[in-house]
Amino acid sequence: MFKRILLASDGSDHSVRAAKKAVELAKLSGDSEITVVYVVDGQTSKEDVLHNADRTVVEEKRKIRLQPVTNMLEEESLNFKYEKLLGEPGPAIVDYANKNHFDVVVLGSRGLNGLQEMVLGSVSHKVAKRVKAPVLIVK
Repeated sequence: MFKRILLASDGSDHSVRAAKKAVELAKLSGDSEITVVYVVDGQTSKEDVLHNADRTVVEEKRKIRLQPVTNMLEEESLNFKYEKLLGEPGPAIVDYANKNHFDVVVLGSRGLNGLQEMVLGSVSHKVAKRVKAPVLIVK
């Protein structure tokens, strides 16, 4: 049913729960590919550089943040790949999803950035409104 699944993840508890649902969807069709996207916005990128002089340390910390998700996909022996996107999370996910024609987009209802949730509106809301594919928002 869903062969091409986009999973937006930031390492939050909600994104781990979203990953569990993406795994369930992938198992239904048997030969799905999950693309895990992690978005680095300008503020996060600046903070990472200020706190870590070595770029490899920054990349390693990002991988560690996503490790619960990637471990889950590896344990289930699912076909997946990882993509790092740059920009504001909502528009970056929408743009990537629409350009790459996914069958479904899966993401958590809330992420790590509490300020953005309260002030600018939620990433999940922006994605649900603008992505052309079905969107599964996981609480």
